[in-house]
Amino acid sequence: MLRLLNIEIHKLKYNRASKVLSIIYFALLTSIALIAAIKFDIGPIKFHLAEQGIFNFPYIWHFNTYMAAIFKFFLLLVIVSMMANEYSYKTLKQNLIDGLSKKEFILSKFYTVIAFAFISTIFVFIVSLILGAIYSDFNEIAIIFSDLDYLFAFFIKLLGFFSFGLFLGVLIKRSAFAVAAMIVWLIVESLIKGYLYWTYRNVKTGVDEAVNSIMQFFPLESMANLIKEPFTRLGAVKSVANQIGENFTKDYSVSLFNIAIVLIWTAIFIYSSYALLKKRDL
Repeated sequence: MLRLLNIEIHKLKYNRASKVLSIIYFALLTSIALIAAIKFDIGPIKFHLAEQGIFNFPYIWHFNTYMAAIFKFFLLLVIVSMMANEYSYKTLKQNLIDGLSKKEFILSKFYTVIAFAFISTIFVFIVSLILGAIYSDFNEIAIIFSDLDYLFAFFIKLLGFFSFGLFLGVLIKRSAFAVAAMIVWLIVESLIKGYLYWTYRNVKTGVDEAVNSIMQFFPLESMANLIKEPFTRLGAVKSVANQIGENFTKDYSVSLFNIAIVLIWTAIFIYSSYALLKKRDL
């Protein structure tokens, strides 16, 4: 495993675009801390976002993993360009000539995907821990380290997403077209979801449940379901909602069923990448 991972690290080390995109990605993850600086002082109205509880333990694990996942497209560019460069610079063919099997080649890419997802998770953990230590109203150890399943869900989400990107990189061979294909697939899933809502338009209750019961098996939707939006969970938002007669009963927990779906898609993407590579005459 380490031998294969070292091969990929060596390639990435000499790829300027990949280094720039990786730096931008981790800089954006760090920028989550800038949310703490958002303040509004308009006469008697004083609003400081950090004081609204977004960095309180354990809520911070939910909020920060959800926000950090938005930036995953930057590392997606690294993944697909990493695969596209193998075709452009003929390094794939050279690796095979040098004795690397096609299975080992795909595994080297998958190990890189795991490494990116793992490093991202550790990075978000450290940033969140620092922000929580500064701004959280709750500093008991039991509270700090509760709800860490959001970090695990974040890792699985990145793993599935990057594996999808790797598959598209193998399938299409060009990074720009691979990213475009990901966007097209996102649009396709959105259209299917819209069609399902239109189909169930005459149903009075349970429409969301019916649509979600189908959509949860689609790759991007299943990844999105791992970490649900955290904003309506915030105490300040709930208070406003209660004043206008709204009541949020959403389940924000991380579902093992959703994790299983994403892991199955991850396995499908990696195996499909290997099957495509094995079939091609390089």
